[in-house]
Amino acid sequence: QREPEPGRKEALSVRKLRVVLFALCSSPEQAARHFRSPPRRIRRWLRRCRALQDERPELPEGKYLSLEAEEKLAEWVLTQREQQLPVNEETLFQKATKIGRALEGGFQISYEWAVRFMLRHHLSTHTRRGVAHPLPKEIQGNAGAFIEFVQRQIHAQELPPAMIAAVDEISLFLDAEVLGSDERKESALQTVGNGEPWCELVLTLLADGGVLPALVISRGRPPCPTALPKSILLESKESGCGDDEIMELWAARVWRKHTECRGGASKGMLVLDCHRTHLSEEVLAVLSAAGALPAVIPAGCSSRAQPLDVCVKRSLKNFLHKKWRERARDLADSDSSALLQLLLGWLGEALEVLGNCPELIRKSFLVASVLPGPAGASGSPRRNGDEQEELIAAMEERLKIAKTRESSPEFPENDDPEADPEILHRLFEGESEAESFYGFEEADLELMEI
Repeated sequence: QREPEPGRKEALSVRKLRVVLFALCSSPEQAARHFRSPPRRIRRWLRRCRALQDERPELPEGKYLSLEAEEKLAEWVLTQREQQLPVNEETLFQKATKIGRALEGGFQISYEWAVRFMLRHHLSTHTRRGVAHPLPKEIQGNAGAFIEFVQRQIHAQELPPAMIAAVDEISLFLDAEVLGSDERKESALQTVGNGEPWCELVLTLLADGGVLPALVISRGRPPCPTALPKSILLESKESGCGDDEIMELWAARVWRKHTECRGGASKGMLVLDCHRTHLSEEVLAVLSAAGALPAVIPAGCSSRAQPLDVCVKRSLKNFLHKKWRERARDLADSDSSALLQLLLGWLGEALEVLGNCPELIRKSFLVASVLPGPAGASGSPRRNGDEQEELIAAMEERLKIAKTRESSPEFPENDDPEADPEILHRLFEGESEAESFYGFEEADLELMEI
């Protein structure tokens, strides 16, 4: 076995890379729960993968995707996340294989390649500087054109900040089977899924720092009649609401009420992503009739141009997950109506905090470049990244979910500064783990050629 060169970092084992990939697709905390490994250890592995990527950006010999094909895969990851669809080892490998079939002689999948791909394209879900990272080349141009269009329209229409809104949904998925199991009840509530969501939250922020009431659409029986927080409007239906109906309800119950409160202001702009609920002719007609110009963010560009994505959505999701984890053990026997009542209470708490953060919300519109900066121009990516990091930290602190200040903003370290005492092996040499990966045999874990 070749001795490593002095000062050069060795790659992690297949088992560790698998854990790191899980953490990049979700979070170190979720990976820790799934693999029953301390989060600080996973963060250490993440940092080592980043250091190795910086030290040796080239891939080992083999047949891998071209840069162009990788950019297509990165676009797919970004658009999946916008739709709250799963991006995990299984779906990533399946999509990469599909794209790689065009490669003569086959495409080699490995965990090292997958981790390097996620890092190379800045696709970790826990990055706090998303607006500073370059998007894949094709959608980078789309994002620039969108921002230019929005700023031009705001100027030409003379839209006041109170009539410029960012709108987006958070779908919540409840796994009753997991909730009823003896373990992992904390994982029963998720913000990604393929099926019908348990409930959907439609959030609306204003460029002047205001927060409009959240519209909550739930399936099943409504909770027992109790006073809802003023910040929440509830619609409960046994069969749920169709895509068009959600936005029609939002236009009638949220946006029209807002324009009436402003004396029937006739012009407004809505910044929203290209989710199917936003693009039908019926929805566009309803929004137009309500006096709102829909500014639809191109696919894959929300991390750059959606003010809600700058800090509010991620902080709100983390807040709800934290509340859920604190109560999950006591909720197994609760029916859906009681669970919804709990959720509404937590959401009301979070919206009250948001309502007291107008300066953070205003800055979110600036960092997303929906509004030009004070000098009339958008900030540099580095400066916007710095500001996004500060906004997330400030929002987490106000929601009381802030962690110990991290040594690395993307791969935080909590409380274990000592070096990992374990001896590292070269990739595909040494340790492995008995649990197979999504049906692949253990031998196939070393290198899968399609």
